[in-house]
Amino acid sequence: MISTNIQAACQILNNNDLVAIPTETVYGLAANALNEKAVLKIFTLKKRPAYNPLIIHIGAIEDLDKWAKNIPEKAYLLAKTFWPGPLTLVLEKKAMVPNIITAGKNTVGIRMPNHPVTLSLL
Repeated sequence: MISTNIQAACQILNNNDLVAIPTETVYGLAANALNEKAVLKIFTLKKRPAYNPLIIHIGAIEDLDKWAKNIPEKAYLLAKTFWPGPLTLVLEKKAMVPNIITAGKNTVGIRMPNHPVTLSLL
């Protein structure tokens, strides 16, 4: 189904299924980042190797603290300058971030895409 229905997309994500989301550069598959089974679906569908980490997308700079810790002031400055937009910050992850997303690393890539539909969803 092709749609910009945010409520329908939220329901799909809450049911641990995938949706395609637009960014300013490409369309990508999205899952509930906190659900390892849903995230695994992305790896399986794309035949993506487990050593290749995913990026967590956020809808507001204030959400950065949810996923990362020990965030340097320079990261906030970059975010305030370039977000929303095609900038991914790689930061120390919080324990709640599933290892499947980060390929077992202690860092996580975080980005705030510049697309109104995706920002509304996030």
